[in-house]
Amino acid sequence: MKLLHIDSSILGDSSASRQVSAAAVAQFRKKDPSVEVISLDLASDPLPHLDVEALSWLGKELTPDVSARPELVASAKALSDFKAADIVVIGVPMYNLSIPSQLKSWIDRIMVAGQTFRYGPSGIEGLAKGKTVVLAVARGGLYGEGSPAASFEHQLSYLKSVFTMIGITDITVIEAEGLATNGGADRARILSDAEQKASAL
Repeated sequence: MKLLHIDSSILGDSSASRQVSAAAVAQFRKKDPSVEVISLDLASDPLPHLDVEALSWLGKELTPDVSARPELVASAKALSDFKAADIVVIGVPMYNLSIPSQLKSWIDRIMVAGQTFRYGPSGIEGLAKGKTVVLAVARGGLYGEGSPAASFEHQLSYLKSVFTMIGITDITVIEAEGLATNGGADRARILSDAEQKASAL
């Protein structure tokens, strides 16, 4: 069993999404001590924005000259690690109504035609079926269904679309929402509730 653990918050130890994603990974390790965990910190080790050259090598065998270029090797590894993973746990803060740009760069490496999806006669077909995805989502405000700001939410809705498109239906969401409301007075309780949900995976 392979687990890919991704964090994307720039806040380090102060990050709520990192705290919740770590709790989720700890629970998977508790359930199966033999699980192999591959960690990727997109804040400290970011992927560059996708360009034509990086896109042209995704899913292909790297030639010796390309293998000498760290950014192209990192792109290829991001795709191969994702394809090899049985479980993917992602810490996702909300930045300006959406996801961090660092996480978007990673998504651009895994959404590759012919690798994780393909265009068939009936439309798009996902090729990454059978994986489990856990999204540890953190938000300062309230953007859930029925809230006044629900239409501004482009974080969780986007990620669900991404993973559904490539064939993943086993998606669990653990939300720590409203962390900055009431001056942050409820932050500790909200985080504790989210960690408890992670511990029940």
